[in-house]
Amino acid sequence: MAGSLADAQAVIKAAKYNLSFHSVQMENPPLVIAAASVLKELCYHNKDELQAGFITAGWDKKKGPQVYVVSLGGMLVPQLVTIGGSGSTYIYGYVDAKYKPNMSREECLQFATNALALAMGRDNVSGGVAHLVVVTETGVEHVVVPGNKLPKFHDE
Repeated sequence: MAGSLADAQAVIKAAKYNLSFHSVQMENPPLVIAAASVLKELCYHNKDELQAGFITAGWDKKKGPQVYVVSLGGMLVPQLVTIGGSGSTYIYGYVDAKYKPNMSREECLQFATNALALAMGRDNVSGGVAHLVVVTETGVEHVVVPGNKLPKFHDE
């Protein structure tokens, strides 16, 4: 998420509520596009009051792995890879140069860790710990990289 943290948290709370009903009605977990669409609708219908954008990513049986961006104002865009947040402005070049489709799990983790370390090294509000999530058809894995284990790319 990017933008106002309070706005983002309110939207996420409403989206979870809507998606829980969706799951009951469909008798299955929602598709990734359904989750992204709920965020889109909430952002669009409240665009004059909200300052929040979202990245929705996941895996479902219908389309496999997917990434969507819901921008400020509620535009929904599918992406192969995307970045967001205050530190993202520092890493567009890195992402453009280093992203490649069909990376292995290890390559993805290294790519994401490096991107976050680069952003955190330049942006004082990007935090100091990398929280990564690996989403596959077999489930969700949380990976935490403490600040002292992050790669260093320049003197800080």
